[in-house]
Amino acid sequence: MTLTANNNGTAAYRGGFGNPVLQGQGVFRIVMDAMARPGTIRSLEPAIVGVKPPAPLSSAAGAVALTLCDADTPVWLTPALRQSPAKAWIAFHAGAPLVEQKTESRFGFVERGGIIPGFGQFALGTQEYPDRSSTLILEIDALSGGPAYRATGPGIRDHVDFSPRGLPDVFAALWAENRALFPRGVDLILVAGPELLCLPRTTKLERREG
Repeated sequence: MTLTANNNGTAAYRGGFGNPVLQGQGVFRIVMDAMARPGTIRSLEPAIVGVKPPAPLSSAAGAVALTLCDADTPVWLTPALRQSPAKAWIAFHAGAPLVEQKTESRFGFVERGGIIPGFGQFALGTQEYPDRSSTLILEIDALSGGPAYRATGPGIRDHVDFSPRGLPDVFAALWAENRALFPRGVDLILVAGPELLCLPRTTKLERREG
């Protein structure tokens, strides 16, 4: 059913955190734990119960937006998200300003099936202020069942293997280019269903065959 203008407007006000403090703290702890342990899958349940942003933004990506984004964190959205009620939903619930230029963003969101831009198009920080970079939240098909990757680096004992499904074939090359910029570069949060997996720029990825 096609949404009317009225329904589009109403959709922006529904589906946020029922308990912003408790749920926001829960999601924040999970995201920070996942960032500290790159390549490890973490579930956002039950912290995202009741979070229902408008399509095509998923509940997990929406909960991350509500937790990490605010008036001081410009957000970039793909064309599909900008043209949907999700744009107004993020603006209303998170209060984050939306920007057209990727280089101006602190967070970027790509819906499932959306085209993932080159990481170099986003804010990469500077040598003096590497934290002034973008974090990308990418929704993919699944965090398992796809091509195998081996992650090594800070926060990882020995190595972690994972197999995300829904990333482009050039992902390994894009990530290698991003990591070569360290301490500059973007960080990634991959979401699928209620789960997420984080890849800070310090993580080295090796594509595994077979």
